[in-house]
Amino acid sequence: MEQSDEADTVRALGDLLAAQKQAYLRDGPPDLGARLSRLKALRGAIIARRSALEDAVMADFGHRPVAETALMEVLPACETIRYLVRHLRRFMAPQRRHVGWAFQAGRARIEYQPLGVVGVIAPWNYPVSLALTPLATAIAAGNRVMLKPSEFTPHTSAALKTLLADVFAQDEVTVVTGGSDVAKAFAALPFDHLLFTGSTQVGRSIMKAASENLVPVTLELGGKSPAIIEPGAVNDRTVSSIAYGKLANAGQTCIAPDYVLVHEDDRLSFVRRYGETVARLFPDGSASRDYAAIINDRHHARLRGLLEDAEDRGATVTRLGPALDESENAGRKLDPYLLLGVDDGMQVMRDEIFGPLLPVVTYRGMEDAIAYVNGRPRPLALYFFGEARGEACRQVRAQTTSGNLGINATLLHFAQEDLPFGGVGESGIGAYHGIEGFRRLSHAKGVYAQGRLNLASLVRPPYGWLARLVLMIKLR
Repeated sequence: MEQSDEADTVRALGDLLAAQKQAYLRDGPPDLGARLSRLKALRGAIIARRSALEDAVMADFGHRPVAETALMEVLPACETIRYLVRHLRRFMAPQRRHVGWAFQAGRARIEYQPLGVVGVIAPWNYPVSLALTPLATAIAAGNRVMLKPSEFTPHTSAALKTLLADVFAQDEVTVVTGGSDVAKAFAALPFDHLLFTGSTQVGRSIMKAASENLVPVTLELGGKSPAIIEPGAVNDRTVSSIAYGKLANAGQTCIAPDYVLVHEDDRLSFVRRYGETVARLFPDGSASRDYAAIINDRHHARLRGLLEDAEDRGATVTRLGPALDESENAGRKLDPYLLLGVDDGMQVMRDEIFGPLLPVVTYRGMEDAIAYVNGRPRPLALYFFGEARGEACRQVRAQTTSGNLGINATLLHFAQEDLPFGGVGESGIGAYHGIEGFRRLSHAKGVYAQGRLNLASLVRPPYGWLARLVLMIKLR
């Protein structure tokens, strides 16, 4: 990008932000009625334009099942809005807080007020839901929003821009499109809060850019989310859940199980059942109409590179699909693969996979599996399969730290609107969904109102016997 073009981009983005901040100061925080009206209008527009959004996602991916887009994008966004509408009055209500005995005539409470203008940088893998869900949360909290969708999904970005322009004034919600240069300038703006969803590597640069203006961030990142299978728990239910979580959107999901930890005695059973399950879910392999394409050539080549690196380093790579020439599959399709005999020297065990490749790691005891997980960066999601009330599950719950924990299910914790969603450590900072999302994008302002009389007001210079009495009582 030319220096003059970069300056023009920065100036244009700055003007948009300034207009939203001025509008917020002019109009003040929206009341409950205004927020509910905006949320309901947004939900209505999403439903009315559902087909356009599904078509846009299909165009960006080359192929992604319409049902998958509806179930994993349109429905979650609408359910988030429904949840926010139902609970917003309670979320907004001030909370009374305790007042110490020396201040009993006073009153203390928390008031939740909007931050102002929130920036949202959305990813390409779920370009509808991961743009509209944080947007709706920010609106519920009373903020104005600037949204930057991914440049990898231009059709969806255009559809979102049209949809949101029809619902909101530009100084309420605006969509900014463009490539990495625009994203870089966007991240450097002095927002009141910045929410980013994407890779850990990019998240570091986002946080660095935001720090120049001391902008607080919520980072929804990813990493390698493990699935631990308790000894003896390899069964159809377990394997079906893992296969679904791994292969939805062809594995391009931040909370997809990245690898499986299975007891060494159960490895062959898991391999057999996983192959059977994949064949049942996708009879034609990657050519199945219900199987998504990889988003672009670069990511397709990256995944092929992970396979080649693992095979070159001694892994057993098993393709799960009909004996077809993958190069003939239209739309960058990639069959599911199982990888056995993997080790930490392989790129597939160092990078987040974000594709339909599933490494299988064996363990001898549950303590080994837990140590394996704890020896790596904390994951966005951790899955356990086995007896939910058993000792192994209690060990995993107590001895591991992850953004969320799913027990005998993959992905479904994301759909629980009343649970916070977010990472920890390298998998993210902060959480949204539920009341935690509302509070994350609000300022919790402490308010103390002094009563007419209280003991504290009597303890003033010149200090005497009353001050000594208070100190003796409080510090005993």
